[in-house]
Amino acid sequence: MSALRLVVFDVDGTLVDSQGDIVGSMTRAFATVNKPAPERSDILSIVGLSLDVAMARLAPDASLGEQIDLVDAYKEAYQQLRAEKGSRSSSPLYPGARSVLDHLRAEPDTLLGVATGKSRRGLDTLIEGHELQQYFVTQQVADHHPSKPHPSMLTTAMAETGVDAPRAVMIGDTSFDMEMSRAAGMHSIGVSWGYHSRDKLGAADIIIDRYEDLLPVLDQILG
Repeated sequence: MSALRLVVFDVDGTLVDSQGDIVGSMTRAFATVNKPAPERSDILSIVGLSLDVAMARLAPDASLGEQIDLVDAYKEAYQQLRAEKGSRSSSPLYPGARSVLDHLRAEPDTLLGVATGKSRRGLDTLIEGHELQQYFVTQQVADHHPSKPHPSMLTTAMAETGVDAPRAVMIGDTSFDMEMSRAAGMHSIGVSWGYHSRDKLGAADIIIDRYEDLLPVLDQILG
């Protein structure tokens, strides 16, 4: 039997397109503290960061108390929007993602994981909505780690699965994902369909433009 390999996915902007909910929730959150909402491009630029770090970037002039209020308001707004529309509608899987996940899950030597800036509650809601409960053997969320690009999520994922860095890869759409994987010593694959422009993914080993390209690239990188 060949050695196990670990494939870790980012969530927002990589597996699911949740930009509508993210922008809408952030707009509602800023309204609760009577501050103008950031531009859409600014909001999407922080996707992947833990909320406390994201709010500090989006509202650097706000007091710590206001930033905490923004985090709480965002979480509440996000859950409300998700409840109104449901995960499949509000955060649909990108084209091709389901078939790739099914293929990888069926491989006996491949383990799947996620590393996300979402909270545990947010990830659980998304996974349940898309019926992905049996797919990811390691799930790293913002509740238990420093924000990306700190490598804690990935080093923990490798420790939980027993897979070493040369046999592990991070797949993500932001510079934070690529920098995190580099810090953890893992391979990295950038995806061009997410929230950071292609030029910000320079730390990636390779960048792909569609899910159909992922399987051969994984075999190229990990064997």
